[in-house]
Amino acid sequence: MRVATYASHSALQILKGAKEEGFETIAFGKARVRPLYTKYFPVADYFIEGSHPEEELLELEAVIIPTGSFVAHLGLELVERMSVPYYGNKEVLKWESDRSLERRWLEEAGLRLPRVYDDPDEVDRPVIVKPFGAGGGRGYFLAKSPEDFWRKAEKLGVKDKEDLSRIQIQEYVVGVPVYPHYFYSKLNGELELMSIDRRYESNADAIGRIPAKEQLDIELATNYTVIGNIPLVLRESLLMDVIEAGESVVETAEKLMGGLWGPFCLEGVYTEELEFVVFEISARIVAGTNPFVHGSPYSWLRYDFPVSTGRRIAMELKEALKEDRLDEVLT
Repeated sequence: MRVATYASHSALQILKGAKEEGFETIAFGKARVRPLYTKYFPVADYFIEGSHPEEELLELEAVIIPTGSFVAHLGLELVERMSVPYYGNKEVLKWESDRSLERRWLEEAGLRLPRVYDDPDEVDRPVIVKPFGAGGGRGYFLAKSPEDFWRKAEKLGVKDKEDLSRIQIQEYVVGVPVYPHYFYSKLNGELELMSIDRRYESNADAIGRIPAKEQLDIELATNYTVIGNIPLVLRESLLMDVIEAGESVVETAEKLMGGLWGPFCLEGVYTEELEFVVFEISARIVAGTNPFVHGSPYSWLRYDFPVSTGRRIAMELKEALKEDRLDEVLT
């Protein structure tokens, strides 16, 4: 068995972690990035050009580790049809990619969520508008009124209410962005808090370097495309909030879709009242785990050696092989 992933997003971490656990590794993707994985950071034993080399992966007895880039580039339907063994529950993908199903999941988990507006003409406070799917924040925009919404939405091709099925209009909750990364082991039934990050988004974060008057003068539009990730350590008194939220999401997934296992992330903010408000879930490894290739303060508290989320996936696969339980964690 070899560990494979799409050459983007968090592939460096995934492949390094797999090699640390003794697996041979495969990266597949655009020819231009081959040197990144074979020369500059030699973490791939094989590199296959192309975004969906199914036959080659089957021949190499690969197991695919999904990432946001993998799902975004191949598309949900193709990923669901692939016959290459896949780490995780594919059923989760449609719940993650459809914001209506995602909201039902998080609501049934009992999490505090922002208000969602079905009708943009009812917008009565600042909102953030999000296209469906994993796009790294691309296409998000803020609006403060119905008029402001329609003016900005046209840039996304949303021209009337028939187009609203492609977006979600969400109350903008003011707070500190917090992205806790979890790992749920199906083999031992335990949830682990792996690390926490916050995103650096362009130009939402960089805009603060421009004086307010000049921002108004040049009519600069806010953009939320993710550029990178910054490690974050929460106040210890807040940790049970994020742990209990993660436990609840896993329990609810068992009832709704047959389970969530492996890495996932809850994306939210902490308000000034110290309330954890969750606005979405990424049901796979997220790029926010990349600052923690050598582990995080939280993984060090649990393990006496460096454990990234990528390595934790490989540890689970290694244990499943040893116990002859691979069929429980692959789909």
